[in-house]
Amino acid sequence: MTRLSQRDWVAAGFRALASKGPQALKAEPLARDLKTTKGSFYWHFKDVPTFQAAMITFWEEKATGEIITLLDALPTPDSKLRTLSQIATEPQGTHGGIGAEPAIRAWAKSDQNVAPAVRRVDAARLTQLSAIFADMKLTNPDLPRLFYAGLIGLQEIADGDDGASAAPLATLTDLMIALSETD
Repeated sequence: MTRLSQRDWVAAGFRALASKGPQALKAEPLARDLKTTKGSFYWHFKDVPTFQAAMITFWEEKATGEIITLLDALPTPDSKLRTLSQIATEPQGTHGGIGAEPAIRAWAKSDQNVAPAVRRVDAARLTQLSAIFADMKLTNPDLPRLFYAGLIGLQEIADGDDGASAAPLATLTDLMIALSETD
């Protein structure tokens, strides 16, 4: 029998959140899904709130820090925007897929421990987008917000279809790049 890691539990939590909602973020249903015991859960986490905090910390790091580091290494604002568009629409494998982000946002509406993390992620993403748009010489401050709203909205209406957002977001990205080239 393979020993589960903290990351395995967090991944299971995201899959459960995306498919069943926050009520599934409990030791027993997660253990059932992983075909193990609750003891394994409590080996890694003091309690369910500690587990949920670990999920949010993981998401926040993945959703901002790692992506910003990746984008900062790219040479042009166009390549940054295209890469961001691809990252936002690629299936995210073991961590809930494209449905994870809308599920986290829905969870934040009913959990005061999740809402601040979503606000921090949104602020960091908008700061990054604003910098990219400024580098593209697109100075209207509404454009990064509109782009981000499009990204979030497309994820929301994807309804579990990992590929549904890719083409529309690529089109929006192309429009923004074309707009920057007309200035």
